[in-house]
Amino acid sequence: SYIFLDRRSVLSYSDCHSPLLSGDQDLLLAAAYVSDAQYNRNVPFETSPQAIRLYYFYNHWTMQAATYFFICVDLSLALFEEPALFPLPFLATSIAEVLCLTAFFGRLVHFAKVTPQMVFWKDTKNICIMVTIVLTLVDLILYGSLEAVNIRSVRWSRALRPVFLINFPESRQIRRAFRSIRNTLPDILYVFLLFTFSMLVFSLMALKLFGDRGLKTAEGSPYFENILEVVFELYVLVTTANSPDIMMPAYDFNWWYSLYFITYIIINTYIFMSVFLAVVYNNYRKHLKNEIRKLAYLKRRKMIEAFNILKVKVGPEFVVGEARWRRLVHSVAPDMSLGHLELLLRISDEGQTGHVDKMNFLRLADLLNIQVVTINIKRHPLEAWVPRLYQSSASLLVQKVVRHRIFVWAFDVIILINAIFIALDEKNPFISYAEWLFLSLYVIEILLKLYTYEPRAYFGRKQKYNSQQILDIVLILRILRLLRVIISVQRFRVIVTTLINIGPTMLTFGGLVFVVYYAFAIVGMEVFHGKVQFFDPNFTTPHALVCGNPALQGSAFSRARYCKNNFNDLASSFVVLMELTVVNQCVLLLADGFALVTHQAAKLYFILFHIVVVILIVNIFIAFILEAFFVAYSLEKSEVETAIEKKIQELGVGIQEEEVQEGKPTDDVDAKDRGDNKRKALEGLYCRIASKKYRTVDTLLQRMFESEIAPEEEGPSLDEILNFSPSDIYPKNPNFENSA
Repeated sequence: SYIFLDRRSVLSYSDCHSPLLSGDQDLLLAAAYVSDAQYNRNVPFETSPQAIRLYYFYNHWTMQAATYFFICVDLSLALFEEPALFPLPFLATSIAEVLCLTAFFGRLVHFAKVTPQMVFWKDTKNICIMVTIVLTLVDLILYGSLEAVNIRSVRWSRALRPVFLINFPESRQIRRAFRSIRNTLPDILYVFLLFTFSMLVFSLMALKLFGDRGLKTAEGSPYFENILEVVFELYVLVTTANSPDIMMPAYDFNWWYSLYFITYIIINTYIFMSVFLAVVYNNYRKHLKNEIRKLAYLKRRKMIEAFNILKVKVGPEFVVGEARWRRLVHSVAPDMSLGHLELLLRISDEGQTGHVDKMNFLRLADLLNIQVVTINIKRHPLEAWVPRLYQSSASLLVQKVVRHRIFVWAFDVIILINAIFIALDEKNPFISYAEWLFLSLYVIEILLKLYTYEPRAYFGRKQKYNSQQILDIVLILRILRLLRVIISVQRFRVIVTTLINIGPTMLTFGGLVFVVYYAFAIVGMEVFHGKVQFFDPNFTTPHALVCGNPALQGSAFSRARYCKNNFNDLASSFVVLMELTVVNQCVLLLADGFALVTHQAAKLYFILFHIVVVILIVNIFIAFILEAFFVAYSLEKSEVETAIEKKIQELGVGIQEEEVQEGKPTDDVDAKDRGDNKRKALEGLYCRIASKKYRTVDTLLQRMFESEIAPEEEGPSLDEILNFSPSDIYPKNPNFENSA
C-alpha cells in the first residue's frame, strides 16, 4: 500500500519535533507503556521518574547488544578451553569468563533497579542467573586450584552457560519454546511410559525367541542374549537406523521370525511415534493459544494504562489531544520522519477533530510497527530530454507492450526453454551459442523495462527491492532465472511468501536447538574427549586404523573410518550431534564405538540425546511449522488484512506498486488540492509499507484474538493475565479456533 501526502500538510506539522519536556513525567511513563506494547514486553517496572529513565536505558539497543555480545563471548569460550579447537591458557579464558560474569551481574543489578523488589525476587529467571554465576565462580576457583597442583578435574559449570542465553529478558522467545517443552512433558510422559512398556515386552519376547538358539550377528557377536543389549537394539530399531541388519540373523534362521520385527516396527515406529507427534502438536496448540491470549491482553493493558495517563475529557468521551499524541509518538520513535508521523495521525484521527479517541489510540502500537519509506515519483528522464520522441505513438506502443502481462509470460516461457538448454551438454557449439542468445534476450528485457519505467522507481533507490526486481537484476545468473517462473505462479508465490513469513520465528527454534546441542556437546567433551583420534586417511599404521584406541580393533566404527566423529573439541561435537539428529546408521555405529572405548552405559548418552532432540524438540518444531503454515497460508488464501491496512484502504489513499512504477496513482483522493495537472501529482511524496514485521505468525494470531476484544473492554488485571492457564475461559474467535 502507498499513501500520498501533500507536502504542505507535512510541513505544517513541524512542531512535532519539539523536545520532550523534562518535567512531563506522565508522558515519559505513557511512552514506556506504548513501547512495551509495541515490542510485546511484559516487564513490570517501577513508575518513579528515576526508575522510568533507568528502564529506558535498560531497553536501549546498545545495552541489549552488549548483553548478547558477552553471552556470545561466554559461549564461545568452549572453543578455547581444553579440549580446545584453538587452545588458550586457562588464565586467559578464566579472565574472559569473569568479565562476562561481571557483565551479567551488572545487567541483573540494572534490572533489579527498575522492577519492584517483590517481583524481582519472585522471578525464577533472576534466581537462575544468580545461582549460575555463583556456581561458575565456585567451579572456576576449584578447577584453577587443582590445575595449579597438576590435578585434572572437570569444568562441570560450562554446561550451565546457556542459562544466560535463556533467562535474560531479551530471550523471551527461546523461553517460550522451553515453556512449550515443559508444558508438553506431562502428557508426553504417559505416552513414553506406554512406549517403554511396549519395548520391554518385545525385548523379553526377543530374549525368549532368539536368546537360546545360538544365533550370531554379521560381526560374529552373540545375538539377543543380553536383555540390556536387546533393549538398546530395539530402541535403535524404532529409528530404523539398524534395519534390516538387526532382523537378518533371525530372518535367515526362520522366515516366520520376520513377523516379530514387522509387528514391532508397526506398533512402535509408526503408531507410537505418530502418537508422540499428535500429543506434542495438541499441547503446543493449547499452550500457544494461552501464550497468544496473554500477549494480547498484556498489550491491551499497557495501551490502556498509557491512554489513562494522557486522556482528557472532550464532550462525553475521553480522548488524547493531538499535540500530546504527537509528542508521545516522537518520544517513542524519535527518528520517525515528518511524513511518517503525518500518516499515522491521519489514520488515528481520520475525522481531523484534533484529538485521538480510545479505539484509535489502542492501535498505536501496531501503527508504530509499520516501517514506512518515502518515494518521490518523478517522470522518466527521456520524457524530459526528448518529450516528442518518448510520447510518440511508437514509443507509447512499446511501453504498453512492456507493461502488459503477456510480456512477462513470454519471458517466463523463454526462461523455461533456457532451463532445458542448461541441462544439455554445454560442449555442443549449438548449446553454447544458444546461451548467448538467451543472455541477449534477458538484456533486452531489462533495457525495455528501463525505457518504460522511471529508472529510480524501477531499481527502487528509496525503497526496498521486491522479489521481481531482484530477480531481474540477477537475471544473468543461470539457475536463479528459474525462480522468476516460480514466483510468477500465484500458488507458488503464496507458499514462498508463507515460508518467508514464518522464517524469522524459526530462528527461535534454532536458538533452542543450539542450547541443547551446547549442553550435550560440553558433556560429551568431558566424557569422550581423547578416546577417539583422527589421523590422515593416508596413514595406514595399525594405531591409525583403530582411531588411536585398541578397543576399536575390528569394530564397525573403525572399519567405517568414523575417526573424525569425535568429541575432541566443540566444533567436532556439534557435527556428531548433527549426525545423531539426522538419525541414520551412524547412530548405532557411534553409540557402539564410544561404548567400546568407555563403558556400555555410554549408550545412555545417545539414547537421551535422541529422546530430547528427535522425539521432543523436533516434534515441537514440526508442530510449530504446521501451525505457522496453516495460519499464514490460510490468511494468505483468504486475503485477511490487518486493521491498519483496512484503515488505509478506508482512507482511499492506497495505490499498487506497479502503478507507482508507471507513475499513475489511481486513488486520487487529494485531486482537489493538487489540481488537474497529473505531472505535478507525480512529484508528490508517497509512503510505502516496507516491513512485514507485523505479519509474523505470533502477531497474526494475536490480531485474531484482539479482534474479539471490544475497544471499551479493559480485560483482566495484570496479575490475572500473568497467571493465565490453558483451562481459563477466554473469548472465542472462530477464525482463531479454525486456524489454530
